[in-house]
Amino acid sequence: MEEKKNEEQDDVVIEEEERAGEAGAEDVELADEEARADGKVAKVKKELAQCQTEKQEYLDGWQRAKADYVNALKRSDEEKKAAQEKGTARAAEAFLPALDALERAQAHGDIPEGFAGIARQLTSAFAALGVQEVPAAVGDAFNPALHEAMGQEPTDDPAKDETITLVLEKGWLSGGKVIRPAKVRVARHG
Repeated sequence: MEEKKNEEQDDVVIEEEERAGEAGAEDVELADEEARADGKVAKVKKELAQCQTEKQEYLDGWQRAKADYVNALKRSDEEKKAAQEKGTARAAEAFLPALDALERAQAHGDIPEGFAGIARQLTSAFAALGVQEVPAAVGDAFNPALHEAMGQEPTDDPAKDETITLVLEKGWLSGGKVIRPAKVRVARHG
């Protein structure tokens, strides 16, 4: 009987050792699985960080490209406007001698009504294009940015110093820029 007990104890010991061996193997397998999972998580985190970096680079590039595009549109609009203003000024410069001749003829005598009508049409066309007459009248202050002095006239009145005494030829502006300054005579005191 004792032998039977010893055999049973041996069986129990063997079973316990087998169970312990199985548990140890399970622990090793579990540790291996955890290590692999940790490795996969680390790999995914690294890929995510790389994707975020690339996303930021792409976003920055897109924003720069958009800003460049907006700036190019603005520059194009400004260049188009400048070209239009330059074209208007050149066209006005081409017609100014004809308008001047018609206005001088009107000022010095009778001209046929057809010529007066042409002068009015030219003046209307200039107004439609935004071409304006430079303000210059007798008694106005001389402004070298708008007026060209074609001579001086002495004056005894200090209040009239540097004022316009005679307008010889009208001046013209287009887009705020002088196409042709008004030709004037200027009073000089002293």
